[in-house]
Amino acid sequence: MATLTVPQSVPSPSEDCEQLRKAFAGWGTNEALIISILAHRNAAQRKAIQETYQQAYGEDLLKALEKELSSDFERIVLLWTLVPAERDAFLANEATKMLTKSNWVIMEIGCGRSSHDLFLVRQAYHARFKRSLEEDVAYHTSGDFRKLLVHLVSAFRYEGPEVNMPLARKEAKILHEKICEKAYSDDEVIRIISTRSKPQLNATLNHYNNEFGNAINKDLKANPEDEFLKLLRAAIKCLTCPEKYFEKVLRLAINRLGTDEWALTRVVATRAEVDMQRIKEEYHRRNSVPLDRAIAGDTSGDYEKMLLALIGHGNA
Repeated sequence: MATLTVPQSVPSPSEDCEQLRKAFAGWGTNEALIISILAHRNAAQRKAIQETYQQAYGEDLLKALEKELSSDFERIVLLWTLVPAERDAFLANEATKMLTKSNWVIMEIGCGRSSHDLFLVRQAYHARFKRSLEEDVAYHTSGDFRKLLVHLVSAFRYEGPEVNMPLARKEAKILHEKICEKAYSDDEVIRIISTRSKPQLNATLNHYNNEFGNAINKDLKANPEDEFLKLLRAAIKCLTCPEKYFEKVLRLAINRLGTDEWALTRVVATRAEVDMQRIKEEYHRRNSVPLDRAIAGDTSGDYEKMLLALIGHGNA
């Protein structure tokens, strides 16, 4: 369930553009006006605003925002204003760059999106960077990481609810055998994790737990410091229980010494229109503190206000 709140009566894109233009005028930027518009428009409405702004003023809205804003507030506004596929394409490309390299972001995009959404990300990546997402991920990773991540971003999983229980039992046995052999990056392990539908994968992992007495992620903790195993465990959690995966990303971002604003920004921007309500509930259950209070205690200013607006905080 999304936390984005859109007013019952939404102004036309032209009216929104006029107001944004006003927010940029004069000596100081009216950040509150920017938040009141962009933080309360869905992806289709934000796209219409971008197109109308370009037509009306001959300027890219994102470039106008870039000129007016700065720091973490600029990043959350720019990421949010992009439609989801373009945002993910940008994040994936950024995650392949030397200074902002992140296997975790690539994994999130491969595991945390529907098949259709991931297909749109690949299309958006083609259009923007004139290369495929798969080739860039393959070029900028190596070894077991490349093997897993290229498969994850290339996937087009079945989205239906059907589950094949004999297959679940068979593949649970395969996973258990490979884990016992410590063959964590075996082709069969990668195939099952990267191609099976989410309901099928859940059935397989439930059978694994029942048959062999441990959750698979517990058995994958043989070496807690192994970076590939950490990524594989995270991929499984992101695929089967995304609210728990994203709750942990938020918890680590907020609780560390010095907030990890990039992780906090990424999760809020990418999940506010998807399942942020469930993530908030999981965060409260796990930490005994509401997410909005945790964010308010760890951030400030317009950045804080934008985050709180996107997670559906009443006063934002």
